[in-house]
Amino acid sequence: MPRRRSAPSFPDSQDILRFIADNPDRRSKRDIARAFAIKGPDRRRLQDLLGEMAAKGELERAPRHGLRAGGMPPVAVIEVVGVDDEGDLLARPTGGQQDSEITIIVPLEKHRRKAPGPGDRLLARLTPTGPEGYEARVIKRLGQGPEEVLGIFEMVGGQGRVQPVERRTRRDYAVSGPDAQGAQPGDLVLADVLPGRRYGLPKARVSQRLGHIEAPGAFSAIAIQSHGIPSKFSAAALAQAEAATEPELGRREDLRELPLVTIDPVEARDFDDAVWAAADDDGANPGGFRLLVAIADVAAYVAPGSALDSEARERGNSVYFPDRVVAMLPEALSNELCSLKPGRDRACLAVWMTIDADGRLHHQRFCRGLMRSAARLSYQQVQDAHDGYPGGNPDAATKALVEPVIKPLYAAFRALAFERSRRQPLELVVPEMRVKLDDAGRILSVAPRPPLESHRLIEEFMVAANVAAARTLTDRAAPCMYRVHPPPEEEALDGLRPVLASVGLKLARGQVPRPQSFNTLIDKAAATPHARLVNELILRAQSQATYDPRNQGHFGLALSHYAHFTSPIRRYADVCVHRALIASLGLGDDGLPEEAAAEFAELGRQISATERRAMKAERETVDRFLVAHLEDRRGAVFSARISGVIGAGLFVALDENGADGFVLGRSLIGDRYRFDEQAMALVGESQGRRYRLGDAVEVRLVEAVAASATLRFELCEDDPGQLEDRYGIARTPRPKRRQRQR
Repeated sequence: MPRRRSAPSFPDSQDILRFIADNPDRRSKRDIARAFAIKGPDRRRLQDLLGEMAAKGELERAPRHGLRAGGMPPVAVIEVVGVDDEGDLLARPTGGQQDSEITIIVPLEKHRRKAPGPGDRLLARLTPTGPEGYEARVIKRLGQGPEEVLGIFEMVGGQGRVQPVERRTRRDYAVSGPDAQGAQPGDLVLADVLPGRRYGLPKARVSQRLGHIEAPGAFSAIAIQSHGIPSKFSAAALAQAEAATEPELGRREDLRELPLVTIDPVEARDFDDAVWAAADDDGANPGGFRLLVAIADVAAYVAPGSALDSEARERGNSVYFPDRVVAMLPEALSNELCSLKPGRDRACLAVWMTIDADGRLHHQRFCRGLMRSAARLSYQQVQDAHDGYPGGNPDAATKALVEPVIKPLYAAFRALAFERSRRQPLELVVPEMRVKLDDAGRILSVAPRPPLESHRLIEEFMVAANVAAARTLTDRAAPCMYRVHPPPEEEALDGLRPVLASVGLKLARGQVPRPQSFNTLIDKAAATPHARLVNELILRAQSQATYDPRNQGHFGLALSHYAHFTSPIRRYADVCVHRALIASLGLGDDGLPEEAAAEFAELGRQISATERRAMKAERETVDRFLVAHLEDRRGAVFSARISGVIGAGLFVALDENGADGFVLGRSLIGDRYRFDEQAMALVGESQGRRYRLGDAVEVRLVEAVAASATLRFELCEDDPGQLEDRYGIARTPRPKRRQRQR
């Protein structure tokens, strides 16, 4: 007898915030009531809850669109996290805004008595001071905040201190002798915040020592701890992984004679996709190709509901740091049985695809196979072997593969690239930073990863396979965990337009946003000094891609059907898609259980959140390595561009490596500066000097703190800025005069 689905329980505020964040087009009270099956007298209860959330600043009313979560409303709940260089309090949003980069200043001069302190939660009225800055006026103190702090233990004037690694927390915690628990200067520690005085430093007690901040692995340890990333497997999961054995052919399709190859970064630790291509010999498809994309058959080893499955689901994805991987699956699977190593029999779930000469997908067929990789190649190897073909520059590993493998792969890639150019996806150019370490974990270099055509080749093969998976499941009306990417919201575009205008670019109003519109802006900026800034601004304006059982298309890729199929070693979404294909195509009895589809909506929200957590942890860790690489260059001068302007100062990005830092507004000499929001500039009140978004500047490194990924610069004093008189005519700057210290 089928189980009867129980009615959903009444939501709390976090349930509602998650729903609105995941469903920006369904945020009215009626939509919320329908989503949670709220009827009758419970509707009044919902109305009261929404009213309470609005009063706390967790929600705001949006004209014509109902309720909105995720923006900064006029009244919001904030948490004090530290003190800035001017002595005022720094705060951050709470609730749905915890990951925001918004800066909130709470002026202390307005709170002479019973001033708030770090950890306090406040209900405050917010006044914008720039695109990402606010000043807060406290309405009500709501209570204490964090109970634990991650930081560096130091001795200052004979007293123990914990200096938080959170970059926006600038107030130390005092640690008495016994409470240090044996911590030594430079140790990375977890500390419990103790009830303390309103005045003076708050107190803390060390609860755990995590090693020295300069020891290998310290930066990734900070990310793992601060983001709560699970890093240890249960004994049951490890036992299941160790018990797995190499596959037999059985009913699998034998693919071992095909020269499938893996192509990955040279530092890759797992290999879950292999590719092959050949010209189609069917006369009805002139100039077409047959493609095979074979993916590690993780579903064969990770049974639904098992300890391995529970661990993978909790993690949601692997997290990749420069010095380690926090894997979704134990090494016995991720680095062994599910890794497509050369010369080893490996179980795979593969898709045969037929494309025409213009790269359009005509047919796909999925099978479970047994493969044997012909070679493990790096992107650079493949690129070197292909460049200048015929002849090229192959090494020993690629010389025998150029004709039978690499040349056909590139020919098929040309067709897929033609189809890509026809559909016009979003073509952002945002360099990926690569951190190179030596065997002892010391930094050798931090630099942008060079773009290679071989990267694009693999990307297009993976996109084709992902589209085939999504189409197959859609055609069969089977459950699917789609990868969805909504168009950017109008609010984001309204914020983007004036910033683009400040660098001479126009984004038209009133049009349905399309990737081509953004590509036009990117092309226009390509030959200008603003190219990198424009790409980053457009990226920031995009909506977040998520996982969802409802197909909403992928805006960035300009595709109507898309799912993640190609990386089940490192993404749980792909495991779900594999199981759905196995069940719907009758490829085995280890497919998606019937009851699992009912959980896809909640599961999609969960793994979307773990993905965001991983991305933030990875980005912060790379930032820490980059700052550490610059620590011994204090006093050095760098060429940079202004990447952001707020009332408190200038954000700058270094031309050399893209490192981001801040120039305090009070360090600008010769004038007093005000923020001109329309011009996106700091403007001198007496001389008219302007520092605008996108301007080239010379900056001197003043401070580099790797633990908090903080870089602080000052403008070189011979930089004249741009002076304009009141009629907008450029003029020669007056001699500079230092401001008196206030």
